[in-house]
Amino acid sequence: MTCKMERSEIDRLVRHNIANLTPYSTARDEYQGELGTFLDANESPYENGYNRYPDPHQRRLKARLSAIKGVPAENIFIGNGSDEAIDLIFRIFCEPREDNVVAIAPSYGMYKVAAAINDIEVREVQLGENFSLPVDAMLARADAHTKAMFLCSPNNPTGNAFPREEMLRLADSFDGITVVDEAYIDFSETEGLKDEIFTRPRIVVLQTMSKAWAMAGLRIGLALADKRIIELMSMVKYPYNISEATMRIVKALLDRPVDDQVTQIKAQRAVVAQTLAQMSIVRHVYPSDANFLLVRFDDADSVYDHLISDGIIVRNRSRVKGCEGCLRITIGLKEENEKLLESLEEYETESSVH
Repeated sequence: MTCKMERSEIDRLVRHNIANLTPYSTARDEYQGELGTFLDANESPYENGYNRYPDPHQRRLKARLSAIKGVPAENIFIGNGSDEAIDLIFRIFCEPREDNVVAIAPSYGMYKVAAAINDIEVREVQLGENFSLPVDAMLARADAHTKAMFLCSPNNPTGNAFPREEMLRLADSFDGITVVDEAYIDFSETEGLKDEIFTRPRIVVLQTMSKAWAMAGLRIGLALADKRIIELMSMVKYPYNISEATMRIVKALLDRPVDDQVTQIKAQRAVVAQTLAQMSIVRHVYPSDANFLLVRFDDADSVYDHLISDGIIVRNRSRVKGCEGCLRITIGLKEENEKLLESLEEYETESSVH
């Protein structure tokens, strides 16, 4: 299929008002030079390092990320967290009260929240046995108004990564946008789908700097996609969505390698999983490709309360369908994980006495 045909396939999915939108033109769009006397943007002339508007297209940061990700800058969208990219997918492709999306469940909660804000129906499909990807069931829920499929791999809160061939089968069998959220891909042994955006232009891969890159407080999320989708996202986003301060800090932090930190987290994940699996209070420790473990306990609420009393905060997922009786435990530093395990061993001892 030619690029022109693929572009028309993408444009076919775009809301009419978005297709006809004239985006806001900033002063930095009209003049892109760096030298001159700037009297065009009604900024303060008093220099303090942040008195000028930031680059609305984040060119320098994209160049750095392009080198790291191995994806051309024109195929990268930088958002205020991945949540901005998720919201933009609804705003660009889904007509309120008319279109719908299909999403796996349980999964990241912002898909439903962004859909509700944009007045879009979400058709949830429960994961299969052992949290497997229900490709056929997802396709069966789609109709002529289904604009997107949402999946998260490795998935939150289950922790497992889906087989590459299954995700591609879903994308190839669906004529809308397939969104693959890879927030935890750096902790997985499986290969992500970012290279597929060049041969499958309706795949959007979401990644983040919040997890492996330790920048959760800076709110930097990425969408890796066909150039046309990136153009649409850039057109619809608010002009200065990433501040100058954020871009400077991120560029500096990108010079610090994180491979050793990821290796340590994966090693600690194995230690914590093995120790938990031997406890009598634990029913099951689910395999994880993420920086957390989903653990099923005999009495998750009681365990949760005990951990809280010890000042240890985890997520209680026991009321999420499919995760009954489960706590989600983030892998921390070695000493933090040891504190967690000591607290659980204490709870186990007290439970055996009673």
